[in-house]
Amino acid sequence: MGLDFDAVRAGLASAIPFNAHNGLELIEVAPGRGVVVAPDADHGKNHIGSQHAAALFGAGEFASGAAFLGAFGEHLAGLIPLAQSAEIAYRKVANGPITATATLDADVSELLAQVEADGRTRFPVAVVLRDGGGDVVAEMTVRWYVKRAAA
Repeated sequence: MGLDFDAVRAGLASAIPFNAHNGLELIEVAPGRGVVVAPDADHGKNHIGSQHAAALFGAGEFASGAAFLGAFGEHLAGLIPLAQSAEIAYRKVANGPITATATLDADVSELLAQVEADGRTRFPVAVVLRDGGGDVVAEMTVRWYVKRAAA
């Protein structure tokens, strides 16, 4: 029996109060993929009326966590995941709702083997943020640190 991605999406969407507070909507959780929408809301705007950099960062980080969970969800009970670092490049003024799509391209079985052998692993998750017209407004990399949970 595989992971119930709809249940994972529903649980993750309500598990992190910060994301709910900011109105971030988790659209998709799939193996190695997460999609989040940052709403076009006044509370998420900056001094020029576009999406605030922190709103974009929050959507990207949330999407990366969803991609992680989609890849590692069946093994989560034995793991402790932490976002270790992140970098973002803002490419264009971000107007309207923004969709953050995260992708984990690493081989999950190799990463799990590394956790088994070394007790931990590190890997990047790439995130692309697009506006409603499909233009890239930001690109982000979140580096995850995953270690074996204490028995």
